[in-house]
Amino acid sequence: DVKAIVLKGARGKFCGGFDINTFSQIHRTGDMSLLPDSVKFASYMMEEGKKPSVAAIQGLALGGGLELTMACHARISTPEAQLGLPELTLGIIPGSGGTQRLPRLVGLPKAIQMMLQSKFIMGDEGKEQGLIDALCSPDELIKMSRHCALEIANGGRPWVKPLSRTDKLGSPSEAHAALSMARQQVKKIARNMPQYQACLDVIEEGVLFGGHSGVLKEYKVFKELVPSPTARALVHIFLAQRLSTKVPGVTDVHLKPRQIRKVGIIGGGLMGSGIATALLVSNISVVLKEVNPQVLQRGQKTIAANLEDLVKRGSLAKDRINKVMSLLKGTLDYSDFKDVDMAIEAVIEDIPLKQSTFSDIEKFCPPHCILATNTSTISLNVIGKRTNSQDRIVGAHFFSPAHIMPLLEIVRTENTSAQAILDLITVGKIVKKVPVVVGNCTGFAVERAFFPYRQGSMFLVGLGVDVFRIDR
Repeated sequence: DVKAIVLKGARGKFCGGFDINTFSQIHRTGDMSLLPDSVKFASYMMEEGKKPSVAAIQGLALGGGLELTMACHARISTPEAQLGLPELTLGIIPGSGGTQRLPRLVGLPKAIQMMLQSKFIMGDEGKEQGLIDALCSPDELIKMSRHCALEIANGGRPWVKPLSRTDKLGSPSEAHAALSMARQQVKKIARNMPQYQACLDVIEEGVLFGGHSGVLKEYKVFKELVPSPTARALVHIFLAQRLSTKVPGVTDVHLKPRQIRKVGIIGGGLMGSGIATALLVSNISVVLKEVNPQVLQRGQKTIAANLEDLVKRGSLAKDRINKVMSLLKGTLDYSDFKDVDMAIEAVIEDIPLKQSTFSDIEKFCPPHCILATNTSTISLNVIGKRTNSQDRIVGAHFFSPAHIMPLLEIVRTENTSAQAILDLITVGKIVKKVPVVVGNCTGFAVERAFFPYRQGSMFLVGLGVDVFRIDR
């Protein structure tokens, strides 16, 4: 009785992709049978199925999730949906036809860019590129998708099988040029990561010998890459980053993170301005305090330069700069700290200066305010010695340049409250950092790891080894 099929996700998301824990399980056990037969499912059951299918996309359609939509005969999406194939960041390639169908829907140059850069696009751009057939609101999504599916079933709309299309691949010479350019780029940016060249090889297979041949090669290469050392390492990093935000006694005790709307930063030097930039681009207001107008102006100019740098990198739209800068306020005293939710001390590594700064922010900030320091080595017990708010003291150690580097060390003392840690973990996620909670010991985690590295270098210098040789 079924005339057509609409494929949708649950809870406002289409599908975030294949369960990455399965890759980890394969790495532990070597059991490759845990991988599904994606060719049989996506190509034979879905695309070649006897009834038309339409993907109703909202929220996320990433990795295997996006590949499922491309095995359907049409795609209806909300404008805000995120679409992408980020598999290369895990040391693998798309394994359910993504390397073949995406180029046939959006063209070779755009597909190569999306895969090599793990670049997400929104639903509205997907419509412009040809990946999405129609846009609508979340409320209308199922209704419009059903209508589309029935139209295909009744012959009122073309029954399009993406794998059979060739109109967007360009001429053989154009395809060759696009792939050659991509190969040169990969040699520069990912010389030791086999999945990048493998992805291009598989795309080329489909261009030369047809989509079906490309899908078969894709699945073969995908299965070869899953147990590779590169995939093992990158899957481990991916899962470890997600585990870093699960902290016993903090994230599992039913606390709710408080909203951090406004942050005070003391010190507008290299670190302070970088931290301010990271907060501002994430729509968090910043009050920047400095000792005199000249130094304050220098800090504000550094933030503006950081924003221009982000525009050049393609991670900030140029028309957002003025709006972002409007969230910044400069000050020479603590009067504007009366309503901040967090204060971050980012002055030089001088213990008396840090201690007096903490005494000041405890005095002028509201009672709920988190008192954070960006120190990389000094004990928080020493920095906060003169305060009476030990439960609010926490380390927020960013890495230079703070608006680009992804790590955030969250340092806790034996007195830091679970609420303060949870709030800072939440801020870390908002500003797109990987927050790692560490103990209050000399050097914390990163500097502590560097100590023997530096000591080894100095030991060799002491033995008379040429410093350029050591450096190499």
